[in-house]
Amino acid sequence: MHLVAGDDFPLWEGRVENPAPGHDLDGWLDIFRRHLETLGFSRGVIVHSILYGDDNSVTLEAIRRLGPAFCGVGLVRDGATGDELDRLRAAGIRAVRLNYVHGGVLSWDGAKVLAPLLADRGMHIQMLAFADSHVPELADDVRACAVPVVFDHFGWPDVSHQTDGFKQLADLVAEGAAYVKLSAPYRVCDAPYSAADGHIATLAEANPKRCLWGSDWPHLMLADAKQPGAGRLFDAFVRAVQDPEMRRQILVGTPTSLFDT
Repeated sequence: MHLVAGDDFPLWEGRVENPAPGHDLDGWLDIFRRHLETLGFSRGVIVHSILYGDDNSVTLEAIRRLGPAFCGVGLVRDGATGDELDRLRAAGIRAVRLNYVHGGVLSWDGAKVLAPLLADRGMHIQMLAFADSHVPELADDVRACAVPVVFDHFGWPDVSHQTDGFKQLADLVAEGAAYVKLSAPYRVCDAPYSAADGHIATLAEANPKRCLWGSDWPHLMLADAKQPGAGRLFDAFVRAVQDPEMRRQILVGTPTSLFDT
């Protein structure tokens, strides 16, 4: 999930929208705690939003206030230094993210250069990419990467069918060469999100030790997607992944291992 705080923290000049008004960080944290209670979760990962660019202040402060059961994924620019990564790691950041679809402050080439520094600190890379069109060109690099690579939103696929690119993503997961988050089906289909069940089940069955789940709350930058309900998103996961042990691995085992919590 993400945390925002209105304009209480410096916003990135290149952002495409503003955080919703009316709440400071404490207000958003109150809403987030209700979100956790509704879903029955006690731990989580805060993924820093591009709305704040590579100023990770809002995410670091949220981690500090939420306590040791929470960690984060931060944003850094190409050429980030070891000292910068050390400061982020000490403050609870366990990974850096990049957007292969829309661009941003970190490129894939830059991330590959950073990978040995990340490896030395027990950190990894998270990326948004389209499985259908991007995974074929990324697969060899992902296999060779010095750190784990986590693909967001189950590869943001075309859920009408399973393309060669999506099948390559499933192969990476099966091999243990990549992780994938089984999150945000609302970005590719309408509620109750059953059109995504086959893709999510395929990845979970390929290797649950390389799958994670996330709510993607509070659902920033919706574009054409419809605002989802947290409970319906979790229901969709439970429907697609029916084996209780597989669910537990995805919800507890994999994130505990990957995020060193």
